[in-house]
Amino acid sequence: MSEDDDPDIRIINARKMKELQKQAAIQEKMKAMKQHENPPQTDREIINTYLYNRGEEVLNLSEFQFPIQTKAVVKKIVELIKLGEINQRISGGELLALFRSVGMNVRVNTSIRIEDHGRLVSFSDKLRYENEESRNA
Repeated sequence: MSEDDDPDIRIINARKMKELQKQAAIQEKMKAMKQHENPPQTDREIINTYLYNRGEEVLNLSEFQFPIQTKAVVKKIVELIKLGEINQRISGGELLALFRSVGMNVRVNTSIRIEDHGRLVSFSDKLRYENEESRNA
């Protein structure tokens, strides 16, 4: 007696198949709804959904400093997203590294802050205070 002859197994397999078909139909319906709901997005809107950790700030700075080149790079990134080549989020650091690798030296305002007696102060202020203290001593 094989598994195909057992009526209980046939019933279980039929239930599983029916459930899988139902899930597939729901997924197809959701996919169709998403396509009808969302009007075509701009490249900027698409890439913004993938950016995190200061990524939008880096993109804004790049657009300000290199508007034409940034538009070309963003267009290529969006093309890769649409093709499924890029399927993970892009951090600000990764975006900055990408811009620099194609020759766009995007300048980002950075500051180093350190803890001094329980409060955060900029590194330059800390050095300034230490220099003043050493002169006065």
